[in-house]
Amino acid sequence: MLSLSAIEKVFKRLSELNPEPKTELEYINPYTLLVAVVLSAQSTDKGVNKATRSLFEKIMTPQQMVEFGEENLRQAIKTIGFYNTKAKNIIRLSEILVQDYEGQIPQSREALERLPGVGRKTANVILNTAFGEAVMAVDTHVFRVANRLGICAAKTPLEVENALMAKIPPSYLLHAHHWLILHGRYTCQARKPKCYACPVIHLCEYKEKNLSEK
Repeated sequence: MLSLSAIEKVFKRLSELNPEPKTELEYINPYTLLVAVVLSAQSTDKGVNKATRSLFEKIMTPQQMVEFGEENLRQAIKTIGFYNTKAKNIIRLSEILVQDYEGQIPQSREALERLPGVGRKTANVILNTAFGEAVMAVDTHVFRVANRLGICAAKTPLEVENALMAKIPPSYLLHAHHWLILHGRYTCQARKPKCYACPVIHLCEYKEKNLSEK
């Protein structure tokens, strides 16, 4: 496992390369971010953005989504995987937001997780990206990178989340999940990691490094 000082060096380097990392999901406000994150489950950000660009031109609030209706939403997002289930969840969560929260997004993990289609990871993305809380959303990239680098040796997303929250210096926590996602998406890829281009290769404990660009 990496020492705490080595972990700090990892995030220092990632922060130097990208001081203000952002989600690659396109959104207008906390509500449209929530919709985009729900749609992104088992889908790519690129695919979600393609579907939501036109959708978010006319739908920006829970009330507008409820009025838009499930069938129209299904047609708008049909290029995204599991679109039937996602449309149903988005309409239902929009109804709850209108009925119980005056159309606003709740700012607690517990309340967010009670919304249809919203799990712990999605709730943490909203808390971090929309509301600036230093929490850790663990997706497949974060899970892989954290284990590969040697920050933790965890078997579940919650174990990874707890380890990262405990080990990452507080000054880096706000942006940490974005750095790990982007590193996993573009460098530390699942099948063939680009170790030859990795800015933290000298700190990484992964034993099967890919040092060839071919």
